[in-house]
Amino acid sequence: MLSVLGFIMVAVFMFLIMTKRLSALIALILVPVVFALIGGFGADLGKMMLEGVKNIAPTGIMLLFAILYFGIMIDAGLFDPVVSKILKAVKGDPLKIVIGTAILVLAVSLDGDGTTTYMITISAMLPLYVRLGMSPLVLTCIAMMGSGAMNIIPWGGPTARAMTALHLDVSHLFTPLIPAIIGAAAWVITVAYILGKRERARVGILQLDSEVVAQIAAGTETGAADSKRPRLLWANLLLTIVLMVGLVMSWLPLPILFMLAFAVALMLNYPNLAEQKERVAAHAGNALAVVSMVFAAGIFTGILSGTEMVDAMAHSLVALIPESWGPHLPVITAITSMPFTFFMSNDAYYFGILPIIAETAAAYGIDPVEIGRASLLGQTVHLLSPLVPSTYLLTGMAGVDFGEHQRFTLKWAVGSTIVMTAIAIVTGVISL
Repeated sequence: MLSVLGFIMVAVFMFLIMTKRLSALIALILVPVVFALIGGFGADLGKMMLEGVKNIAPTGIMLLFAILYFGIMIDAGLFDPVVSKILKAVKGDPLKIVIGTAILVLAVSLDGDGTTTYMITISAMLPLYVRLGMSPLVLTCIAMMGSGAMNIIPWGGPTARAMTALHLDVSHLFTPLIPAIIGAAAWVITVAYILGKRERARVGILQLDSEVVAQIAAGTETGAADSKRPRLLWANLLLTIVLMVGLVMSWLPLPILFMLAFAVALMLNYPNLAEQKERVAAHAGNALAVVSMVFAAGIFTGILSGTEMVDAMAHSLVALIPESWGPHLPVITAITSMPFTFFMSNDAYYFGILPIIAETAAAYGIDPVEIGRASLLGQTVHLLSPLVPSTYLLTGMAGVDFGEHQRFTLKWAVGSTIVMTAIAIVTGVISL
């Protein structure tokens, strides 16, 4: 019954947000509460919700100060040279712009942090899309796909969880997947080419003269020219590099690193208190929208875990696999990792479901490392989940509806998993 209740809850939740009957924020809070009451968990409801919020709190804090930090960097003009160079390279050709977006996001996402990737990519490319009348859904699609392709690097999160859950070494789990990752990157560029051709046919090729390029790069079209700090470009770049190195090397917890970096950036670029208040206020709306969604997602995951619906759903799905399919579990794991990680958090999947699948596969003589590798191949679809905080940042910055982004991107994201799975089979990384 718990399993059925959980699946119905997820289905109702997805229906409500995709049909725009409720906003994602409201649905994340109210839908699980209603279903928890139906399941008879009213007495423990408050404890479950608070536990979920506590667990998500570090992520919420990190996102809050990441938004403020990169907002300050955008205001100060750190990314203006990047935008200017891209503009000069792509001119007014939508095809070149979308391919440029793909290359940029693949490079930036090497840091393994989706939030950073989206902040940099959207801030650099959105002015181009707006100026040429291109669809921002194309931008969010390519940004998310590029991030998904690179999300399985060891410091990105999912791989670390899989290594921990199955007690595997990074050289055995991740290194053999590098050809599949390269294939996924090639798929992202291929999709960028397809969507870019469509946009070129729709809006045509526009000629952008040097003055327009300078205007977009400097941000004068948004009225932010007075906040630019070109003389501090190298100082801001150095601070950002130090922050990125700190993130990769884990000098301090991510929320603390972003809090410190934000404080330094604000003092460095805007020493005047009035200016500081003005800059924080300028990004407060975006920060509130994202962070409120994160804490609402904490309530959703808290109830899913506290009621043990997640465990029941996992066991039910595993039980559906016929015994004759046992030898094919690596491929089945790769395919089912898409819905599994879409409907639940990475923590729930990798620490709850993955060990069950690996134990089942062992009975058929399948090495757990194959199951671990296969479990990582659905991460692009995972990023479409309403339980992923950074996706709200992506859609919020680009000004697109979350449900529309899901509908537009889903088939391309599924294609990414299929491409990676095919390459993994051909290279012998997982067995058929």
